[in-house]
Amino acid sequence: MGAPHNTKRYGEQWNAVDLAVMQAEIETFRDLVVVSGGWAWHLMSPPHVELKHAHDHKDADLFVDPDVLWRMMERMAAQGYEKIWTRFDGVTDHFVRYTKVVEGERPVKVIFDLFMEKVASVETASGILVVEPETLLSFYGNKHSSVECFSVAIAKELIARGENPVGHARMGDFTPWVKG
Repeated sequence: MGAPHNTKRYGEQWNAVDLAVMQAEIETFRDLVVVSGGWAWHLMSPPHVELKHAHDHKDADLFVDPDVLWRMMERMAAQGYEKIWTRFDGVTDHFVRYTKVVEGERPVKVIFDLFMEKVASVETASGILVVEPETLLSFYGNKHSSVECFSVAIAKELIARGENPVGHARMGDFTPWVKG
């Protein structure tokens, strides 16, 4: 979602099977990670239609405290995750990508981008930790690229008004972009 949005595609939805698999995989690591990026916006929002331009679901950006990184790596290895090369390898020691394919109704490739650092977090209604919204917004342009997603725009607006985006009804309302 780093490229400019094609407004004619604003109503497109994410595949429900892919989302269910990704969410289940995130859940298995919930005690070790703070969720960032599109999945953080998803988890801090009330139930909503899963529009592709609302927030990015193609991978999960996860912060891991360096003090528990060994536990994360151990669990990922036990669950079949493999490290893959990215253009950031060798540039930083604080980022790594892991993937696995989950077989089921259809194969789903799960991609976890791990940021190995502590980060400010808040707990969602489901008990999963997500990056604190103002901190999350500050990541756009360096750690995350989906600056045009609907959730980013909504969160910016809410924070500017002094309102907390976490659990806010407005976070699931994409009608300004998608009519009908």
